[in-house]
Amino acid sequence: MTDQLIASLADGLLEADCIKFGEFTLKSGLKSPIYIDLRQIITYPSLLQQVGAAYLPILSKLKFSRLAGLPYAAIPIATAISLAGNYPMIYPRKEVKAYGTKAEIEGEYKPGETVVVIDDLATTGGSKFEAIEKLTAAGLVVKDVVVLVDRQSGAKESLAQAGFNLYAVLTIAEMLDHWESTGKVPVASIHAAREFLSNTQAS
Repeated sequence: MTDQLIASLADGLLEADCIKFGEFTLKSGLKSPIYIDLRQIITYPSLLQQVGAAYLPILSKLKFSRLAGLPYAAIPIATAISLAGNYPMIYPRKEVKAYGTKAEIEGEYKPGETVVVIDDLATTGGSKFEAIEKLTAAGLVVKDVVVLVDRQSGAKESLAQAGFNLYAVLTIAEMLDHWESTGKVPVASIHAAREFLSNTQAS
């Protein structure tokens, strides 16, 4: 991805309040100086469109039949990618319907097809494995996972150990470098975020 595209996306995410600096308690209980909430993207149609298009250069190099968007945050993103690249889409449900079709996966697919998993964020990779399990249980083949932002907290490595490739449109390091060079985020916040991320990578 070009520096110009990284800059445009990073600034768009910052302006949409998808990336926040301060003190936040993460799901793991850790206190973090940076918080990433990509669910906000849906409020900004032009940013959502830009995000959808930003996945296309990665996807054009992969072999697959459909996108599999992960609920809930990545479903609007996968929809934007589907519209931008004309890719058919499915998604595994978080909870199985207790009525009607009782579908575990929404959308049309055939067992044996290869799907590429689309998500918003990669941290440790845990949620990806749950979704991959549902997809493979339905007879689908998964090789690749593509996310908008890689937090660089071990997901790439844990997925690789299990035989899956992780690709990211942006890494947290690229965004921090950009905001530092443009002065969009205070230097103290950038340094605190870098220190936190390097500590979580080391642990």
